[in-house]
Amino acid sequence: MSREPSEPAQTGDLAEAAASTAGIPLPPASASRAPGAGRTDASREHLLGGVYAFSAYLLWGFLPLYFVLLVPTGAFELVAWRIVLSLGFCAILLTVTRSWGRLVAVTRQPRLLWLTALAGVLIYVNWQVFILGALSGHVIETSLGYFINPIVTVLLGVLVLRERLRTTQWVAIGIAVAAVLVIVVGYGSFPWIALTLAASFGVYGLVKKKVGPSVDAVSGLTLETLWLTPIAVVVLVVVGATSGITMGANGWHHTVLLSLAGIVTAVPLLLFAAGARRTTLTLVGLLQFVAPILQFLIGWLLLGEPMPIERWIGFGLVWVALAVLTVDSVLHGRRTRRLAVS
Repeated sequence: MSREPSEPAQTGDLAEAAASTAGIPLPPASASRAPGAGRTDASREHLLGGVYAFSAYLLWGFLPLYFVLLVPTGAFELVAWRIVLSLGFCAILLTVTRSWGRLVAVTRQPRLLWLTALAGVLIYVNWQVFILGALSGHVIETSLGYFINPIVTVLLGVLVLRERLRTTQWVAIGIAVAAVLVIVVGYGSFPWIALTLAASFGVYGLVKKKVGPSVDAVSGLTLETLWLTPIAVVVLVVVGATSGITMGANGWHHTVLLSLAGIVTAVPLLLFAAGARRTTLTLVGLLQFVAPILQFLIGWLLLGEPMPIERWIGFGLVWVALAVLTVDSVLHGRRTRRLAVS
């Protein structure tokens, strides 16, 4: 995706590269429109994009509840089905939209193939750790991972891309580091789930940036899951030989829910791509906090996970850091626009 990691709301901007090639065209301009019609259409597209992006983050926010409903399916079997079923769903989408040509074009470029393979490995780590956290009573910690993901992305911009940060961005990073230290020292446990989620998704964003607009969202997900399919097959064989496959073994309700794993994976991605393409990156960057907020509330209020004072302090520091980044991003964007106009 196309945004520079030094910008605070990078997860929104990282979406742009996939979004810009999502295969959902914008309405063409028409010379016969009445004066002001272009502005009306642009406002409508902006609103529609916001609805799409919000819907994507809303679905991602409720994912922990979906995974909990799939018990007794274990985390490794669940990820394996998620890979296989996502691949099948993407194949159907490519057929319905007659987009196989775009996928074939990507396969003829070795560099893109290797980048999608790397992206696949990173998203596998992200999915596996997220589901392990959701099924082991650590939904709040998974939300922490996505709260600090924008901060990790900013830090990756410095470490990997050698970018220079503004003072407020350094302040936000310092506050986030202090938050992790508070959780480690005060709560007495290292938040490896949160940090793994933030790091894997942050590096995944950098890889998608390298891919750029050369690979559309559906083709990208197809290739990423295709690379992972051999791993998924091995996992299913091992699970079948040890504890037994749960697909079809726990009633039709469970079978239907588990069969929807591919759709549950792909639909938010496509909504996200369509939304980021239509609305402003600032709005997408702000909406990205919908998912971790929902995950936090689900873990705390619905699943009854503990929130001692040390955790509240740690999360509070993270939220302060995010507020600093968000305000800095908005003000910097306004200054940039004013300079461009002048």
